[in-house]
Amino acid sequence: MDKLTRFMNGIWDGEIIPTLTDYIRIPNKSPMFDPDWEKHGHMDKVVALFETWARAKLAKLPGATLEVVRVAGRTPLIFIEVPGKTAGTVLLYGHLDKQPEMKGWAEGMGPWTPVLKDNKLYGRGGADDGYAMFASIAALLALAEQKIDHARCVITIEAGEESGSPDLPFYIEHLAERIGTPDLIVCLDSGCGNYDQLWLTTSLRGIAAGKLSVRVLTEGVHSGDASGIVPSSFRILRALLSRIEDETTGAMKLSEFFAPVPDERVEQARAASRILGNDVYTKLPFAGTTKPMAMTPVEMILNRTWKPQLAVIGMEGYPLPEHAGNVLLPYSVAKLSLRTPPTCDAEAAVAALKNVLEDDPPYGAEVKFEAEAGQTGWNAPSLAPWLEASLRKASESHFGKPVAYMGEGGSIPFMAMLGKKFPKTQFVVTGVLGPHSNAHGPNEFLHIPTAKKVSACIAEVLTDHAAAHR
Repeated sequence: MDKLTRFMNGIWDGEIIPTLTDYIRIPNKSPMFDPDWEKHGHMDKVVALFETWARAKLAKLPGATLEVVRVAGRTPLIFIEVPGKTAGTVLLYGHLDKQPEMKGWAEGMGPWTPVLKDNKLYGRGGADDGYAMFASIAALLALAEQKIDHARCVITIEAGEESGSPDLPFYIEHLAERIGTPDLIVCLDSGCGNYDQLWLTTSLRGIAAGKLSVRVLTEGVHSGDASGIVPSSFRILRALLSRIEDETTGAMKLSEFFAPVPDERVEQARAASRILGNDVYTKLPFAGTTKPMAMTPVEMILNRTWKPQLAVIGMEGYPLPEHAGNVLLPYSVAKLSLRTPPTCDAEAAVAALKNVLEDDPPYGAEVKFEAEAGQTGWNAPSLAPWLEASLRKASESHFGKPVAYMGEGGSIPFMAMLGKKFPKTQFVVTGVLGPHSNAHGPNEFLHIPTAKKVSACIAEVLTDHAAAHR
């Protein structure tokens, strides 16, 4: 255990953090946010950076191979194979694409400006999810240093997760023979309730999204001339949203958006609420006297993990206030993001959205909902006894506290696909995105001590997996 801790401290401080610092500097936005990603070349720079580091480390693992798989019209994928000495296959996953910049970064910081401060590495992508490949290889190197056996390991690092992983299903099929049938999948792209223990993600919400457009005029008209005759496109949009959401409570109204919460997940939410208490909501940057939507921490956990919730994440058709003239605007467009429960059929939710929003529009206005493909969430299978014991031991050894279990409110698009493809496979979904780490937002950071401990925990799990499959 002491050797493992020393190894992780050494490789993270001496090699991984400097490489992730270089990675943060590259504005490698996911294709959804940079349609000209091939022309700009940032993706290639990141792939080259990761490949160079990984090849140097894999030279210490006999028989290990690395290939950058490229198919015309698709993002690249880093595919690593490390032979093992015991039965079974472990698939480890991460991604290297990033969310866009966002406003609001603290002075001296920025999405492409790495800052190391208070054991945190600030900048876009370090925690979501650039660290994953490095943590996976570090775990294997730590075992090799102590001559500890593990099963065959396959590491896949994709480049389109933040765009919904459009290319990953293709690559999983394209590489199916080389991947085989994993009996354990490790995903390092999730969150943690605190930095005091290992957190296992038990479920992920799905998503139903699209653009709602309301047009009432072919061009803007003086508000003094038109108001009272032409209905406001914003008012119509607001009324349409009220068809699916109670604007007073935020509760969703359509049955297609709901799914029953398993008893086990309710108990885990209660246990997590006892650990986190008010930290469930105090970790969020509430403005002024804004209060949470729910009364108790357990309600908040269930709201963000198993209840549908709507967010308007973008608007079009409106000038900035300082540029706004007295004009009744011709149209309003809202980008809707509906988080759906893990076991809810997201495609059915999308269809329900389109139907209820477009049906019988007020005043006969021109209304259109351009739906995006729904992404169904994921509910983890029950843990095998060996894995449950391994996670408990790993958390207690490296964090000094028991492992904790909680669902996450976001999505990892490929998890449902892998769960369906490999129904007998065990999953370890965890990560380093804890309080204030703010993935996708300003001031995103990687909590370095947690990253080191998570890496060590993965090494422990690989060891116990090998023992269970001898």
